[in-house]
Amino acid sequence: MTLEQLRVFVAVAERQHMTRAAEALHLAQSAVSAAIAALEARHGARLFHRVGRGIELTGAGVLFLNEARAVLARAEAAELVLSELGGLQRGTLSIHASKTIASYWLPRHIVSFRRAHPAIDIRLSVGNTAQVAAAVHEGLAELGFVEGAIDDPMLVATEVARDQLVVVVGADHSWCRANRVEMAQLVDTEWVLREPGSGTRSEFEAALESAGISLKDIKVALELPTNEAIRAAVEAGLGATAISASVAAPGLEAGLLHQVKVALPERAFHALRHVERPGSVAAERLLAVMGVRSQAERPTPGLRRSRSGGSARSSSRRARSATA
Repeated sequence: MTLEQLRVFVAVAERQHMTRAAEALHLAQSAVSAAIAALEARHGARLFHRVGRGIELTGAGVLFLNEARAVLARAEAAELVLSELGGLQRGTLSIHASKTIASYWLPRHIVSFRRAHPAIDIRLSVGNTAQVAAAVHEGLAELGFVEGAIDDPMLVATEVARDQLVVVVGADHSWCRANRVEMAQLVDTEWVLREPGSGTRSEFEAALESAGISLKDIKVALELPTNEAIRAAVEAGLGATAISASVAAPGLEAGLLHQVKVALPERAFHALRHVERPGSVAAERLLAVMGVRSQAERPTPGLRRSRSGGSARSSSRRARSATA
């Protein structure tokens, strides 16, 4: 089994099409077909079903896809280490980020990094907090960016910024006329929340629990997978939600949302790394752009959490950024 065969397999699996995979890899279709056939023959496992003129992954193919991606990610990490010997002249840095971080906070830091190191290709994938943590744990990403706490002994979380959750309602909601809403009153309306596994949801649940309120006590009318969908649902008049101030800003400025005066705590943005995988120079440079100390200066993993310098906190407040 070769890395080239793995690249061909992943390209075909992601596109579910031999011809499109061949075009993406700049290979002849016959070479792509031969690589898949060689993998299947060598290991005695069918990876694709041929259905009509199309193809789809078998059960074995689905399992193999996760492993193939992990191997290719490690190969890219090895390439990056070698390229760094030449002074970051080429290479790839794989990042996973939760949805609001990826949309509202991370882009400006990536732009700053790219201006300094234009030859480094940054590959950004987006998911919720649980998905990002899993990607770093499995080696699919060198760095992850999430909000809230991560309970994984193999990950170290470094605080890079702060964010404020706010409660918002539609312009016609009864809370628009209230001077203040107490935590105990949060059970009196319907809620639109992110899905389980989202950092925004887990932080809101923690705030409820600290006030003695269980999530079972509130009326969850909808669970939606994106911040923008949640904002649109509340703007349309469905209950309340707790989201980042940066996500709420467009609706507040347009007069479609009203911010409720209720006390919610700040939350932290964290950079995640695997404790057993040394950080690359590219990863350290990106973190430096965010105001994070070098790896040599950080405390050893124990509680798996450290605080960055004040510049990251102040920059996050200026950006009013958030996570998913």
